[in-house]
Amino acid sequence: MTTWGESAKVYLDRRVIAVLALGFSSGLPLLLVYSTLSARLQEAGVSLTAIGLFSWASTAYAIKFLWAPLVDRLPIPWLTRRLGRRRSWLIVAQLAVAATMLGLGSTDPAQNLVPVAAWAVALAFASATQDIAIDAFRIEILDERSQGAGAANVVLGYRFGMFAAGAGALIIADLYGWFSAYAVMAVLMVVGIVATLGTPEPEHAEGASAEPTTAAAWLGRAVVAPFADFAARPGWMAILAFVLLYKYGDALLGVMANPFYLAIGFSLTEIGVVSKGYGLAMTLVGGIGGGLLVARLGILPALLVCGILQAVSNVVFAIQAMVGYSLPMLSVTIAVENLTGGAATAAFVAYLSSLCAPSHAATQYALLSSFAAAARTVLASGGGWLAEELGWVLFFLVTTAAAVPGLALLLWLMRRASSVPPHR
Repeated sequence: MTTWGESAKVYLDRRVIAVLALGFSSGLPLLLVYSTLSARLQEAGVSLTAIGLFSWASTAYAIKFLWAPLVDRLPIPWLTRRLGRRRSWLIVAQLAVAATMLGLGSTDPAQNLVPVAAWAVALAFASATQDIAIDAFRIEILDERSQGAGAANVVLGYRFGMFAAGAGALIIADLYGWFSAYAVMAVLMVVGIVATLGTPEPEHAEGASAEPTTAAAWLGRAVVAPFADFAARPGWMAILAFVLLYKYGDALLGVMANPFYLAIGFSLTEIGVVSKGYGLAMTLVGGIGGGLLVARLGILPALLVCGILQAVSNVVFAIQAMVGYSLPMLSVTIAVENLTGGAATAAFVAYLSSLCAPSHAATQYALLSSFAAAARTVLASGGGWLAEELGWVLFFLVTTAAAVPGLALLLWLMRRASSVPPHR
């Protein structure tokens, strides 16, 4: 039997450490086109309705499956011959993320929202492309023994990246202005670039990039096969609907969280320290708890328990709205939200991973994560309008109710799973 010490040694593998760094670079861009951008727009005097509509800027996360087959198999001229297919795509995406961060930071939402929206869309596209490349790279550089540690590290790195882009960017913006905040985030992309250049190209990816093929065969293998495989499983449309709706209530709340904090009197620094700093710790604890629930109950029952807790946690925001400005109450609100959200995310990622066939993991995971991101973009875009029309207390109660359709679908899937064997 493997001892705890022997198991822990896998975390010292440089490939697993590289995955931690790549997770960090993956987590940096998201909040810069999501909640951190919402705070910037709120401070510039943009209406809540317009802030809610800005969630459309991150639509790239919801449709990244459309170009995932290109990232999976298409070589980049000149660069792929020198770095390999996976690393060349990673470097191009990482440089694009850094450049678009600087572009977004140079805009002024108080003067003109059009360039803000354009740079936000460009940043989201570059970030989504990086995510596709990281998923494929991670799967191929890690052997079976390292996959668990790699998955844990990519999530941990992602959370630290979100912390930097959340708490870090807000505090820097409060002290030195928004351009400085975005410029520092662009510099931090060096972490992922160094990890990419310092890790060898996967042997499988290197060979695949040189494999001769006709256009029809390439399209069949890269585009048709992953989708056909997924569509062949029973109840696949219901599965996609569940993936879309599971975090809908959480996403509807999330896009308006920072504007809510600002509206009831919290400063950017207070939001950064309590919501992002303390919240990060609670998310990590919640993630561990979610993993334990998956191990103890199984994926689907854990999804149900975590989904119910995640929905009920939105009620705490309604209580915060009634209490108003109160740092102790904010600490409770953040603790509950992040503990339940972290647990639900851990169970949800385990579920998405279980749906992917090994031969099509990168493209299928892009498809599934894109559908999950749609709840955060398209479906959550009306959050600002709802908050303006209903007021904060009723808005948060509505976000709780928004979780019910996803939970109802989950119950149906659980009943179906008891009689239908899993697809592999």
